[in-house]
Amino acid sequence: MARYDMSDFEWSVIAAVLPRKSRGVRRVDDMRVLNGIFWVLRSGAPWADLPERYGPYTTCYNRFRRWTKADIWDRIMDAVTAAHDGDVQMIDGTSVRVHHSAATLKKATRIDIWAEAEAD
Repeated sequence: MARYDMSDFEWSVIAAVLPRKSRGVRRVDDMRVLNGIFWVLRSGAPWADLPERYGPYTTCYNRFRRWTKADIWDRIMDAVTAAHDGDVQMIDGTSVRVHHSAATLKKATRIDIWAEAEAD
């Protein structure tokens, strides 16, 4: 299992809520595609830099976009939350803010403050 890949428990929780399409072209392995999507989201890399073990990046990107429009990700998050008895905490980085006085400190001042804190 690679660094960002899902465990078997995580897959068992998520697999039950994924859409099942019985007609048409056979689907690519959902676990491999999800691992590819999670790799991009966790690493912050562009889709085109997706490692080959996850398949073509266009497959992962297209599935991510389709599932976003179809609210599949909401169902996945609900299933993960239910599997952990509602004891799931997430932090959205867009809402985490630094106090305005901390954001304007100069580097030398921050080092002095850290040195004082370590001395105590």
